[in-house]
Amino acid sequence: MNSLAFASIKEIKEKLDKKEISKEEVLRYFIKRFERHDGVIDSALEIFDEASILAHASHAGTLAGIPGIIKDNIVQKDRPITCASKILKGFTATYDSTATARLKKEGALLIGRANCDEFAMGSSGETSAYKTTKNPWDIDRVPGGSSSGSAAAVAAGLVPWSLGSDTGGSIRLPAAFCNLVGIKPTYGRVSRYGLIAYGSSMDQIGAFTRNVYDNALVMAAIAGHDAKDSSSRNVPATDYTKELTGSIKPGLKIGIIENALYAEGMDPEIASAVEVAIKHYEKLGAIIEKVKLPMIEYGAATYFIVSRAEAASNLARFDGVRYGLRADVDNLNDMYNKTREEGFGSEVKSRIIVGNYVLSAGHAGQFYQKANDVRAMIRSEFLQAFKSVDVLLMPTHSIPPFKFGSFKVDKLAMDLQDNFTCAANLAHIPALSIPCGFTASKLPIGLQLIGPDFSEGLLYQTAYAYEQSTPWHTYKPDNLD
Repeated sequence: MNSLAFASIKEIKEKLDKKEISKEEVLRYFIKRFERHDGVIDSALEIFDEASILAHASHAGTLAGIPGIIKDNIVQKDRPITCASKILKGFTATYDSTATARLKKEGALLIGRANCDEFAMGSSGETSAYKTTKNPWDIDRVPGGSSSGSAAAVAAGLVPWSLGSDTGGSIRLPAAFCNLVGIKPTYGRVSRYGLIAYGSSMDQIGAFTRNVYDNALVMAAIAGHDAKDSSSRNVPATDYTKELTGSIKPGLKIGIIENALYAEGMDPEIASAVEVAIKHYEKLGAIIEKVKLPMIEYGAATYFIVSRAEAASNLARFDGVRYGLRADVDNLNDMYNKTREEGFGSEVKSRIIVGNYVLSAGHAGQFYQKANDVRAMIRSEFLQAFKSVDVLLMPTHSIPPFKFGSFKVDKLAMDLQDNFTCAANLAHIPALSIPCGFTASKLPIGLQLIGPDFSEGLLYQTAYAYEQSTPWHTYKPDNLD
């Protein structure tokens, strides 16, 4: 049974198919993993009881009998949902998100609710109202955010897969910090129905796994058109695993984004690891071309404005009237103010204030409209690059996983942790982070593969060829057997 701890989905499925183990035994094993290790890691807000988990899942499907955990901003019917915020404490979801429903249909065992930054606002995992998730590779360091619990649970071998959401890098950054594969799909590829909104024009649900095949398998289960989501794109679902041959596409051209790889403040160990990965792709037969995308250097500033504006609008509904926390005061206006004051943490309040400012009369044109103009230019620059290369490659992050509290004073430096990830969200294109090495201190390093709209299959194929010829995905944190 100990072999299950870091087993892949594929390996667990084979054991189930051969009847070497039952899904009940698999489930019990992973529940006990949480009991044994999550007191230190703090990845989960709640682990459900065995009977209710089994009752919610189908008996057949591509993920039948495979446990996973869902970020606590993606609703699960009849389960609490808090977005790791006090303002939703005590609220129970009345329906399944489309992603949740599709996973249940495929037989997945949804084991619990993963901790996250409050309302998915954060790059480190430090803003949850309930607990602080640790990085399994070094518990004194952050796991990345905002999908901190989702990433840490998989990295610690507590589950083989999880779901997160990515608005500006909230899947890819923790994937890189935790030595995982994490995907931000094309906007509209995965339904946002049942994902509690942060930045509606950028939010996307995606998967964390320890290898590319498993990630492709989970993505295939949740992708596809959904009439319940007006931003969902009518593109047929795809079995991404069929494209995983172990070889790259013949004649594949990879564009290396030089102004990202050699950006100011880039950690030399990360730059070196990415450079080695590029040379490895050359050995695999890829044609390497250097490109510059000047507009991505405006990505963080653009994201800062657009995301805050959308957050201010989306979070206006949390006022104590219909659900969640309600302050005990008689005056209606005081109730609104007191509820939001008590219910939201400092990071969420800050983003709401900034969002309302950039949308206010006299400022909307100066900030919000201008940011959307720059956003269009960023997308245009990406699309122009894809006319000469198949995929783009850049680091996922500029510094290794950092210690808790490192940016407590320097808030701008914290916001810039999304610098290499947010451009793909602004441009609506898919991006995949994969492990590509470790620092001398044994901290994970990740690189990003970015493609044009709906190129997830190509990204997986390109990532899989690299993964299968390198050892990084086989490494696991110490003391978690």
